[in-house]
Order: sequence, then structure tokens, then C-alpha cells
Amino acid sequence: MIGSGESFGEMLAHAWHILPFALMFALPVMVLGGLALYLLRRGSLASTMTILVLIPVLATLIAVLGISGFMFTPALTTMTLVCVLVALVTVPAALVLGRAIARRSVWEREARERERAAEASRRELVAWISHDLRSPLAGIQAMAEAVADGVVADPIEVTGYARRISGETTRLSGMVGDLFELSRITAGALQLTMAAVPLRDVVSDAVAAQAPLAEQKRVRMIEYANVWPVVSGSDPELARIVRNLVSNAVRHTPPDGTVAVQIGIEGGEALLAVSDGCGGIPEDEIGRVFDVAFRGTTARTPERGGLASGGGLGLAIAKGLVEAHRGRIGVRNDGPGCRFEVRLPLAMR
Repeated sequence: MIGSGESFGEMLAHAWHILPFALMFALPVMVLGGLALYLLRRGSLASTMTILVLIPVLATLIAVLGISGFMFTPALTTMTLVCVLVALVTVPAALVLGRAIARRSVWEREARERERAAEASRRELVAWISHDLRSPLAGIQAMAEAVADGVVADPIEVTGYARRISGETTRLSGMVGDLFELSRITAGALQLTMAAVPLRDVVSDAVAAQAPLAEQKRVRMIEYANVWPVVSGSDPELARIVRNLVSNAVRHTPPDGTVAVQIGIEGGEALLAVSDGCGGIPEDEIGRVFDVAFRGTTARTPERGGLASGGGLGLAIAKGLVEAHRGRIGVRNDGPGCRFEVRLPLAMR
């Protein structure tokens, strides 16, 4: 025991004498603590921090008890009580702090992953859209130069070139519109004017708008409903969702196929289902259907017969608009093709 009247040199001598015994009792605790940390290296951060707090407290307590020979004098009892109280305070604090740090670490890691995914998606979108924009622009330029240079002089041929230029211009306009809509969704600048919208009117208008394309491809369109729900949403954006889904279904359904639009109520939500005859989506691709610029094909040119293949943004836009309405959208293989299902909240009565 170090006395209060000892000189500094005598205190150092006592400390030097006590040191080997303190290490002898403290080192096993530290080794066991290190082993526990190694075994829990893949565990939660809260458990790791708890062990880190307990190691010095227990090492101190065991060293003091060992050096004192477990003779509980008032000083030793006080020291033991202090160590217990410190453990009772620091261990819960370590648990709380560890969980908070773990949540923040997970959030930061997920944020970095989302940022990397968004950056990769932006680069892919720029590359793909740049390719898609060049194709119609090159065609427009070539046809315009042919007309301007007099290479095409026959009135019928000039009319045909003008019609093709108009078609390519319409295609470009649609792609630019899709890009603008997608940028509003991803930037969080989309503002919806919510109202009670009868889904029957939205679906009927969208199906009627796609009727010429369906007739051109000889695709039959049917719509049926056991009940016509009224949903809470924005009319233009809801129409865009239905139009994109129906257009996608018609485009991927072979001639003499059928596109079916089903409306109903299921599980307290409005259900909109669009089924096509595309032949199904491979399992390794079905999770990417709503990705930006995904088409499920390497072809970058319009389909035969003058049907534009689109910029690969329609389903991504539909997904963003559905989520903006606090709804859900999904896809699964069903029968001769696939089935897209949209679930939207019903309007409050």
C-alpha cells in the first residue's frame, strides 16, 4: 500500500514493484477481450463497443483485487463499487452509441451505394440516349440534304421524304419529352395536383390513343373491370402511366396477339393490370425492367414497319409516377407474356 507521506521516488518504486502483478492480473482480461472482439468481428457495432468499454473496467477491477489479495478493506470496497458504477453507466451508453453509429454507418453506406448507382445510371442514360438521338438526326440531315441538293426531285418522293422527316421529328420530340419528364421525377421537382380521378376515364382515353398503333400491328386490345374505382391522383400523370404501359404492351406483342387491361379493387387499393403477349421476360432481366434505358434487347433501331422502339424510358417514367402517387408497380411473367400491375390508393369518400 502506498502511503500518503511517501516521496515521489518512493511512490515510483512502489509502482515499479506493483506493475508486474498488475500486468499479470490485467493481461488475461485483455487477451480474453481481444479474443471476444475477434470472434465478434462480424457482429454488431454495439456489441463491439460494449466489449471495448468492459475490457478496461474489468482489467482495472481484477488487477486491483489481485494485488490486494482479495482483502476487502474500506478502500478496496470503495474501488470495487466505483468500477461497478462506471460499468453500469458506460455499458448502456456504449450500447446506445454503438447502435447510433451503426445506423449512421449503414445510412452512409447505402447513400454512397445509391449515389454510385445513380451516377452509373446517368452515364448509361447519356450514352444510350446520345446514340438514339444521333440516329434520327442523321436520317433527318441526310433526307434534308437530298431534297435541298435536288437529288430527290420527284414530287411523290419529296412528299415521302417530308413524311419520314416528320416521323423522325416526332420521335425526337417524344424522346426529349421523356427526358424532361424523367429529369423532373429524379430531381424531385414533380408537383402533383391531387384530386379524385375516375380510373375508367383515364384508361379509356389511353386505350383509345393507342388504338392506331395496335391496328397497325394487328394487335387486339381489350379492357374489362368488375368495378371502376376512383383513385387519388393527378389526371395527366395517371394518363401517362396507363399510356406508357399500354404502349409498351402493344409494342412488344406480336401480330394477332392480345393486350388486356384489367381494372378492379384488391386489398383496399385500386388495381390496374396490363397483360401482353411478349413471350415473357428472362428471369435475369425481369428485375431490370424499370431501369432507365432498359429495353431487354441490344437493338437500337426502330422496329420494322416504322414503329419506333422508344428511348427505353417509358417504364422508368411510369415507375416514378406511380411512386409519386404513393402507389406500387410490379411485373411478372404470366401466360403468353408478362403482366404489369399498378396499385394506387383509393380516393377518400
